[in-house]
Amino acid sequence: MAIKDDISTTNGLIKTTLDSMKGYREASEDSKTANAAFFCEMADQRSAVATRLQSHVASLGGDPQDDSSASAAAHRGFMNLKQAIMGTEEKAVVEEVERGEDFIKAKYEDALKDSDLSPATRSVIEEAYTSIKAGHDKVSAMKHAMG
Repeated sequence: MAIKDDISTTNGLIKTTLDSMKGYREASEDSKTANAAFFCEMADQRSAVATRLQSHVASLGGDPQDDSSASAAAHRGFMNLKQAIMGTEEKAVVEEVERGEDFIKAKYEDALKDSDLSPATRSVIEEAYTSIKAGHDKVSAMKHAMG
C-alpha cells in the first residue's frame, strides 16, 4: 500500500512540474523581454526534475506520469502568464511567473508533509524540492528587484 501512495504522490508532483515546464517553455517562446533566456533555463530545470521523479516512479514499479494537466491551477497561472507576455509588461510577466512558483512550491511542501512516504521517496522529493525552491526564490528576487 505504501508504494501505491509513493507512486500517487510522486505522479501528482510530476504533473505539476510538467505544467510548470510547459508554462516556462511558452514564456520563453513568447517573451520579448530580457527574461526569455531565464524562462528557457527554468523550463530545462523543470524538465530535469520531472525526469528524475519519473525515474523514481518507474523504479517503484509504477507507470510514471508523462503529461501535464490542462486543468491544473499552475497551468492556468501560466496561461495568464502568456497573456501578460503578449502585453509585454515585464512586471506583469514576472508576477504571473511568481504566482505559478508559489503554487508549485506549495504542492511540494504539501507532499513533504505526508508522513506515510517511504524514506526513498521522501529523499527524491526533497531533492526535487531543492530545485523547485531555488527557482521560486530566483523569481521572487526578480520580482522584488523590479520594485
